[in-house]
Order: sequence, then C-alpha cells, then structure tokens
Amino acid sequence: MIFIYAIIIVAFLDTFLQLPIISTYAHSVGAGNLLTGMIIAVYSLANMGGNIIAGHWIDQFGRRRVLFFGMAFAAVILLFYPLAETGWQLFFIRFFHGLAGGALIPAAFAYLGDLAPENRRGKMMAFSGACIGTAAIIGPAAGGIISARISPDVVFYIASIIFVITCLAVLFLLKESAPASARRNVSLSHFRRLAFNPFMVQASLSALTLTLSMGVLTFALPLRTEELGLSPSVTGLLLSSFGIIALFIFLTPANRLYDKFRPQSIIIAGLILIGLSLFSLSVVENIYLITAVMLVYGTGFSFVFPSMNRIIVEISGTSDRGKAFGVFYASYSLGIVAGSFFAGAAADFFGYPFRVSGGLVLAMSLTLFWLVKKQSGSAKTRESAGVQDS
Repeated sequence: MIFIYAIIIVAFLDTFLQLPIISTYAHSVGAGNLLTGMIIAVYSLANMGGNIIAGHWIDQFGRRRVLFFGMAFAAVILLFYPLAETGWQLFFIRFFHGLAGGALIPAAFAYLGDLAPENRRGKMMAFSGACIGTAAIIGPAAGGIISARISPDVVFYIASIIFVITCLAVLFLLKESAPASARRNVSLSHFRRLAFNPFMVQASLSALTLTLSMGVLTFALPLRTEELGLSPSVTGLLLSSFGIIALFIFLTPANRLYDKFRPQSIIIAGLILIGLSLFSLSVVENIYLITAVMLVYGTGFSFVFPSMNRIIVEISGTSDRGKAFGVFYASYSLGIVAGSFFAGAAADFFGYPFRVSGGLVLAMSLTLFWLVKKQSGSAKTRESAGVQDS
C-alpha cells in the first residue's frame, strides 16, 4: 500500500519539478510568448488523450504493466528536453511527455481503488491527496533550487532517474491488483454508459470545477498581491498555505469525514467554500485576512479531492476502473487547461477574475446539487415503481 502512494508522489512530482522553470526554459530555446503558452498547455491537453487511451489499456492489460511502460516512456522522453534547440521541438517533446504522464495517474488510482476496503475508500483517497500535496510542496522548491544552483537540464535528468528507479521497483516489487480473469475488452456502448453515468458526470463536473479554480488562483493571486504591494515571496507562502491546511485534514483524524458522509455532500460543501474564497480574494486587502481566506480555500479543496475520487471507485469494478479513472482525469486535465484561459478572459473582459470565477464555482455547486437531487429523485421513482410491480 505504501508503495502505491510513493508511485502517486513520483507521478505528480514530475510535473511540479518543472513548474517553476518550463516557461523560462521555453524562452531559452527561442520560443515567443504565444508558443511558450502553447508549450505549457500542450502537456495537459496531451494528458487528456493519454488518460482516455490508457484507461482502456489499464483494464485490458493490467495496472502494473501500464505503470511500467508509462514510467519507462516518460523516463526516456525527459532525456529529450535538454536536446531541444527550438520552441517547436520542445512543444512536441512536451506533447509526448503529456501522453506518457496521462497513463500514470489513472493506472495508479485504479490500483489504489482495487485495494481500498469499502469502509475506508474515502480515507485512502484522502491519503492520495496528501501524496499530491507532498509533491506540490517538494517539487517546485526542488526544481527551482536545482535550476538556479546547477542547471535547468539537471532537473530533467533527475526526474528521469527518479522514473527509472520507480519503474524498476514497479517491475520487481509491485503485484498486479486486477487478475487476468477480471480483465476484458468492452464495447463502445459500455464505455459510453460509463462516461454518462450520473455519478461519473457529478465527479467529472467536480474535477473540472476544482482544477478551473486552481488555474484562476495561479493566474490571479500574484496579480492581486502585486496590486496590494506585497512581495512575490508572500504570494508563494499564500499558495503554500492552502496545501498545508489540506494536508492537515488529509492526514489527521479529520479524514474520517470522507467515509462518514456522502461524497456528493462533502463536494458541494467544498465547492461552496472555494467559491466564497475566490470571491473574497477580490475584496479583502489585509494580509492576515487573505491568509485566512486561503486556509478556507484549502479546506474546500480538501473536501472535494478525496470525495470525487471515492465516487469513481464506488461506481467502477475491477474490469472498468481504469476507464473510469481515465475519463475522470481527462476532466481534471481539461480544468487545468481551461482555468488560466478563463481567468485571463475574465480579467480582460470583466476586470474581476476572482469575482467572476467565484460566481462560476458557486453556480457549479448549485448545478451539482441539482444533479444529485435529480438523480436521487429518479432512483426513488424507480424504487417505488418496483414496489408497485411486485
């Protein structure tokens, strides 16, 4: 169990290591601002394709095999970054890197879902959120320090070495969680039913909203703190604060709430906290109040992430869990791409990215509430009809 959590850390660490250097690295090979933006975005776009394609392979060939080949492919692709001489070369390297990365996350979460006991699914997904939080804290700091003190190229070499070590560990230490008897090819109609399952729609909408809010926060918070005369170091601390409070909730007895309450109820509460936090960031000006708002945002994030993953585990079985997480994390990747674009558009057209995005997140929480009520009503109607028929 600990090993699969380590794999999740490594899978996300790859992205976070590059976070502070990829834009300047793109400029160093001659990419203009537009191409640099495309280089940053293409990773998440390729992730979406990788999520969906790999989801089918995870169920057909097994979690372990996809993890092994995905990590091996990523380890090789990382070695091409220092060889890039033009912006377009870097663009295509990022594209293939995104495809490889898109295979890792659904495979790791499908494996974790296979192992999760029914009464501890929420808690185990909370621990996975703590893994991502750990990668988010370690990765940017390590990437920035290594790049500044040695070279940006070394960041890619180190990431490749980490993948090679983890890849070998997967080969020799990890046992397949999905027996061959449970693996099967499914028809397109089955895939369509899975994608449009009401619970899948609820989880995917939650993922899209969560990552969109994170994109807005990444774009708009530095601009807001600069407007208030605060230093970039303060911005970094503020961005870290929401991750710290989320880690606290993930790892303490507070994580019992994920198995005690319905995941949809926890998600709606979390999205309301996130929406109110985003709206508040456009109003508050005191650094202490901004910190408090960021802690509320982190609480909302901690409510949403494990709960939406728990939904995917509960609606899927061994034979289709890879596809389920593939579809789900494609929505997650779409939110990453859309978030910064939406924030920029809101800033240009309305001038209030936090207010507009906060309103959107609150509207999404109401939409999710309506979908849950509608789905519950339909279930009760079918149940009543079944009683009458009997």
